[in-house]
Amino acid sequence: MRTESITSAQNPKIRTLLELQEKSKARRREGLFVVEGRRELLHCIGAGYIPHTVFVCRDILPEDDFRNIADAVEKCGGCGFVEIPVQLYDKVAYRGGTEGIIAEMQCRSMSLNSLNLRENPLVVVLESVEKPGNLGAVLRSADAAGIDAVIVCDPLTDMYNPNLIRSSIGAIFTVPVATASSEDTIRWLKDRKIKIFTAQLQDSEWYYDTDMKGGTAIVMGTEATGLTDVWRKAADAHIKIPMLGRLDSLNVSVSAAILMYEAVRQRSTDTSGAKML
Repeated sequence: MRTESITSAQNPKIRTLLELQEKSKARRREGLFVVEGRRELLHCIGAGYIPHTVFVCRDILPEDDFRNIADAVEKCGGCGFVEIPVQLYDKVAYRGGTEGIIAEMQCRSMSLNSLNLRENPLVVVLESVEKPGNLGAVLRSADAAGIDAVIVCDPLTDMYNPNLIRSSIGAIFTVPVATASSEDTIRWLKDRKIKIFTAQLQDSEWYYDTDMKGGTAIVMGTEATGLTDVWRKAADAHIKIPMLGRLDSLNVSVSAAILMYEAVRQRSTDTSGAKML
C-alpha cells in the first residue's frame, strides 16, 4: 500500500480534491468524484467502483476501520493512500462526522445498457429532477424497497454531486442507476414490455387500483411542473395518490416511496426476510 503524508492545504492533490467536491466540470474533466465516510466508501467499492486516491486522518479513523478499508481497497486493485492531519481534514471534509476518510473514485458509465433486469422488474423513472437531496432520498427508498433500477431522464443534477451521495447515504451505489433521455428510456421500456405508469393528477386512477405485479416502471416528474407530454402519451396508465388536505402535491421522494411500496405489497405479502425498523 503506497502511503504519503500531506500537511499543506496548498498541495496540488488537496486542491484537486477540493475542486472535485465543488465543481461538476472538474469531475467530468478528471473522470473522478469524491466519497466521504466509511459506510459510503465501502458501498462504493462493493458496487465495483475503483478508488483512485484515499485520504485518511488516522487521528479520527479507528484502526479497525482503517484496516477494513485498506483491505477492501487492496482487493479491488489498490491505490495510493494520503495521510492528512486533523486540521487539514477539517478543511477538506465536505461534511462533519465522516470518520476521517475521503476518497477520490473513478467515474463509470450509467447507460441503459449497463442495467441487468430480472423478469417482471420494478423500475423507478425520474424526469428532470433537479434537487440532489430529492434524488438521494428516492434512492434510499429504492434501496429499501429492493427496486431493480432507477433511471434518471434528462438529469438536471450531476449524478456524482456530493450532496446527492450524502443524501442517499450510499444508495447511489447500492441501487443500479442509469441516465438517458426520456425518448430513449421510453423505447427501452417498451422493448422490454415494461408497463409505464405515470404519477399525475389528470385523467388518473388510484395507485392502489393499478396492477403493478408485472414489469412496471413508476414514472415521476418535478414537483413544480410534473411530467412532460412525452411521458403522458407513452403511459399505459396514469396513477395518483389521494390528497385529503388543501395542497395538491407531495414531495417527489415521498410520492415515490408510497408508490414503490405499493408495488412491493402487490408482488409479495411475505416480508419474513425484511429488516425491521
